[in-house]
Amino acid sequence: MATTMTEDTRTGAATDPTPEATTTEAPEASETPAGAPSPEADVAAFEAEIAKLRDQGLRALAEAENVRRRGERERDDAARFAITGFAQALLDVADNLSQALAVPPGGEAQALRQGVELTERTLLAVFERFGISRIDALGQAFDPHRHQAIFEVEADRPDGTVVPGTVVQVLRAGYMLNGRLLRPAMVAVAKGGTPAGVDTSA
Repeated sequence: MATTMTEDTRTGAATDPTPEATTTEAPEASETPAGAPSPEADVAAFEAEIAKLRDQGLRALAEAENVRRRGERERDDAARFAITGFAQALLDVADNLSQALAVPPGGEAQALRQGVELTERTLLAVFERFGISRIDALGQAFDPHRHQAIFEVEADRPDGTVVPGTVVQVLRAGYMLNGRLLRPAMVAVAKGGTPAGVDTSA
């Protein structure tokens, strides 16, 4: 009889569930721990970082393109203006020829003058081939970027008016090299008087 009661007691103890097993619930896997960033916040942070890196990449590409263009421009300028020193030295030759041509023609000097004219034309043709051009200053408005004013003169027109700021005399020719100033023209500029086209009768 004692043995039967012991077996029933063991069987009941083994099959009877404990209160803790029936009342304890496991935490849901979808809940986010307190203090941890949400998935949406992570996505936003990643997108912001991607946008930042993209902007940095575009800036780097733009800077590289600027450096490339600047290098090409400097290389082109070096090729176009490499003869600057040589060209400036030749300007003295052109000046001497111009002074020789300023001698009035006639007599035995006529043949010499013709030879000088031919030499000057040849020199100017060489200038043109290498991008050197003479500045046409006479009668033009004074341009401080191309002209160097040596003095001013009164330059009356036949109608009694003058044109202030007009080049009335070229003392030494100026030259350009591929569109860049090689040497300014030394000029005399008109001053004073009434500018043409201005009515002073009122």
